[in-house]
Amino acid sequence: MTSVQRVLAAEADTLALGKELAERLSAPFVIHLHGDLGAGKTTLTRGLVQAMGHKGAVKSPTYTLVEPYELGPFQLYHFDLYRLADPEELEFMGIRDYFADNTLALVEWPSKGEGVLPEPDLSIELAYLNEGRQVTMTSHSEQGEALLAQLREE
Repeated sequence: MTSVQRVLAAEADTLALGKELAERLSAPFVIHLHGDLGAGKTTLTRGLVQAMGHKGAVKSPTYTLVEPYELGPFQLYHFDLYRLADPEELEFMGIRDYFADNTLALVEWPSKGEGVLPEPDLSIELAYLNEGRQVTMTSHSEQGEALLAQLREE
């Protein structure tokens, strides 16, 4: 497990980090996003999804739990589990079907799905730091480690 930290001074930096991640991702890959409300989880996701070619809006699927995006060879699923009452609800929606070889998954509030969600390749913690954010990215797999190695090389 390796970690990389960065300071994001503005929203544009969070979007740029999403773009950096998008340029290095290959499926299958799972990212768990941690942070308080408003810390930038959806902003980071928006930067990533738009960098992968999505032209429309990217909103948090707080009420629908999942927002799918078809992005060329990938299927990307953006989960927001904030309103999930019980991890078992994920079983009823067929959660395991969302994690296939051609999918990328970003999961906000993954602790709400503990025991049901697959382990992440990368976890990203966004925390308030003055007017900006402190981001800590931690690898949990060989793929996650390779991605962080690429980010460190810059």
